[in-house]
Amino acid sequence: MFKYGIDHLTVEKTIEIAQGKLKAGLSPEAIKKVNDCRAHVDAIASSDKAVYGINTGFGPLCDTQITPAETSKLQENLLITHAVGVGNPIDRELSKIMMICKVHALCQGFSGIRLEVVERIIYFIENDLLPVVLEQGSVGASGDLVPLSHLFLTLLGEGEFWQGDNHVPAKKVLAKHNLQPITLAAKEGLALINGTQFILSHAIKGLHKMAYLLDLADVAGAMSLEGFQGSAAPFKEALHIIRPFKGNLVVAERMRMLLKDSQNVSSHVSCERVQDPYSLRCIPQVHGAARNAWYHLNDMAEIEMNSVTDNPIVLSDTEAISGGNFHGQPMANVQDYCANAASILGGISDRRSYLLLEGKYGLPRLLTTGGGLNSGYMIPQYTTAALVTENKTLCFPASADSIPTSLGQEDYVSMGSISGRKFNQILGNLEKIFAIELMYAAQAMEFRPPNRFSPIIEENFRIIRSKVAKLEDDRLLKDDVTAMVELVKARAFVVK
Repeated sequence: MFKYGIDHLTVEKTIEIAQGKLKAGLSPEAIKKVNDCRAHVDAIASSDKAVYGINTGFGPLCDTQITPAETSKLQENLLITHAVGVGNPIDRELSKIMMICKVHALCQGFSGIRLEVVERIIYFIENDLLPVVLEQGSVGASGDLVPLSHLFLTLLGEGEFWQGDNHVPAKKVLAKHNLQPITLAAKEGLALINGTQFILSHAIKGLHKMAYLLDLADVAGAMSLEGFQGSAAPFKEALHIIRPFKGNLVVAERMRMLLKDSQNVSSHVSCERVQDPYSLRCIPQVHGAARNAWYHLNDMAEIEMNSVTDNPIVLSDTEAISGGNFHGQPMANVQDYCANAASILGGISDRRSYLLLEGKYGLPRLLTTGGGLNSGYMIPQYTTAALVTENKTLCFPASADSIPTSLGQEDYVSMGSISGRKFNQILGNLEKIFAIELMYAAQAMEFRPPNRFSPIIEENFRIIRSKVAKLEDDRLLKDDVTAMVELVKARAFVVK
C-alpha cells in the first residue's frame, strides 16, 4: 500500500492510484503527523496572537482578526467565495489526481487539517466521488484557489459531483453515501484551497501521456525512414557519444533498436544519396531535445508532488509561517517549456509526412499510383499543418505574464494553470499528428517489397493494417484518420 504523507509519490504511482491499480491509505505515522499539527493550530487559534489564515481574514483582509466563534463561518465563506471558475469542466481523472496530490501534501503534517477531513477526501478517491471542477479561473499563485474551491466545496455539501456524464448536486450524492457535510474548523479552508494541485495534476497527466508519445515519435520516425528508404548511419553511437545529451543518446539507441535487422535499410546502404533531410537525419537531436524537456518537467513535478504547498505552514504551536510555497512559478515555467518541446515533435512529424508525399526514391507522388483521378494522401497533411500551427499558437509562455490580483497583495502571479492546460492541449493535437504520419508511413512501406523491415516495424505495420487498409483508389479518409487516432490513444503500438 502507498502510504500518504510518508512514501515518495511519482507520476506512475499517482496514475496507478487514480486508476485503482495501487491501493493508497493512511499509516499510523501519517495519522500522528496530522493530529500533532492540528493540535498546533488549535493552540494558535485559541491565543490572542494574530496568525494569517487561522484567526485573520484572507488576502488584503489579513489585518482583520477573527473571533473563535466566527472561525468556521470564515473557512466556509472562503470556499464559497472562491468557487468562481468558468469554462468547461476538467477531465474527471484530473479531479481525482488533484485529490490524491492534496491528501499526500496534507498528510505531511504542516497544514493543520483535522484527520476527519483527510479521511473524507480519501473516501471520495476510493469511491470515485469526483467533483466537477471548471477549467478557467486560477492565476496559479496563492495556489490554484478557484479550481481547488470547486473541488472541495463538495465536502460542505455544495458544488457538484460527476455521475456518469451528468452533474449531480453534492448534497444528493453525500446523502446517498450516508455522509454528512463537514463543518470546517480553523485553517482548514485555507489548507484545502492553497496549493498547486491543479497545475500539478496537469503536469502529471501530461507527463504520463508524453512519455508514450516520445516513444511513439521514434516509432513514427523509424517507419517513415523505412518508407522513404533513408539512412540509419546518423544513429550510430560513435556520432552521439561526442555530443552526449541524455535525450539524444536515448533516441539514437532507440532508432538503432527500431531499425535492427531491417533488410529494407540494408538494401540501399551503397546508394548514390549522400544525406537525408533533417526530419529524418536529425531525429535524435530533435526528439532528444523533447526528451530532455520531459526529464526536466518530470524532476520538477516529482519534487512538487512530495512538497507542502499551502499557507501558512504550521511548524509548532507558536510558529506558523506565511510564505509563498503556493506560488506556481516553478511548475509554470517548465510546463511552458515542455509544451514547446511537444509542439516541436509535431512540427518534425508533419515534415516527414510531407516528405513521403513528394514522390521521391521510388515512392509515387501523394502515395498513390493513380494520381490525377485520385488525390491519394494529399489532404491529411493539410490537417497536420493546421494542427502544427495551432500548437505553435499555444506555445506563448503563460508563465511570462502576470496580472496583479487581491488588491495588489498578490502582485506577481504565475498563470501556471494556463501553462498546464495548454501543455495538455498540445499533446492532444500531437496524438492526431502522429496518427497521420503513421498512416502515411504504412502506405509508403507498401512500395518497398520484396524488402522486409525490422521485426518491431513489421509488427506496427500489421497493427495499422488491422484498422486501415492500403489506399488503392480514393475513399473517405476521415474514418481511416479516426481509426489511427484511436490506435494512438489506446497505446496500441509496440514502442519498445
